[in-house]
Amino acid sequence: MDLGIAGKRALVCASSKGLGLGCAEALAEAGVELVMNARGAAALEASAQAIRDAHGVQVTTVAADVATREGQTQVIEAAGAVDILVNNAGGPPPGMWSDWDREDFIKALDANMLAPIALIKALVPGMMDRGWGRVVNITSQSVRAPIGVLGLSNSARTGLTGYVAGTSRQVAGKGVTINNLLPGIHDTDRATSLDGGVSRAQNISIEDARIQREATIPAGRYGTRAEFGAACAFLCSQQAGFIVGQNLLLDGGATNLTM
Repeated sequence: MDLGIAGKRALVCASSKGLGLGCAEALAEAGVELVMNARGAAALEASAQAIRDAHGVQVTTVAADVATREGQTQVIEAAGAVDILVNNAGGPPPGMWSDWDREDFIKALDANMLAPIALIKALVPGMMDRGWGRVVNITSQSVRAPIGVLGLSNSARTGLTGYVAGTSRQVAGKGVTINNLLPGIHDTDRATSLDGGVSRAQNISIEDARIQREATIPAGRYGTRAEFGAACAFLCSQQAGFIVGQNLLLDGGATNLTM
């Protein structure tokens, strides 16, 4: 399928690896020019060069922490008049409800709620003026069904979801769509970290922790960054212009819901 976005320009946050990289790769394959962001400069530039070599698109890199005001300013300046925004940030650490204090919640909100909102506020007005735009926020399956040990993520990402629910319907008439992608477990560093936590807590190997988690997924496996990226690219496509304010689960059926 021709997604109809060749020549568009996208900012993809936290895209040196994992799900963000999957989104950047899929958009580049569709002919989109990229502004890629991550905190680590070396990994970011390596991923960007691999995309340049594979797809021949222009890629600008910005090594910055989008959870900070300084990082947001750097990314917004580099992004310029982007047509597509993919918001993404690493999730806060797991733990128990009794472990977290106010500062822990502030950090989670800064990274997983307030930073995406800041980028939306900065970049969507230009999209509206130009009459076309796409915003995709990478959140989590936990906004549909909370995960006990991810209370910080549950809280911050659900807050962003509520913001998007209202905002998306206010900008849709100007040709701009805002939607959320809700990943379950994918084969990324985040999954490895979570499996490591289970391994330590239950005194089992990481391999056994993964097998145990895979057994809870109807698809019987972890997702891949490529299939996640393909879903993101579709939501950014010309064909997705009538999809507004939605939360799309990509979890292999792990979240047990009827609707």
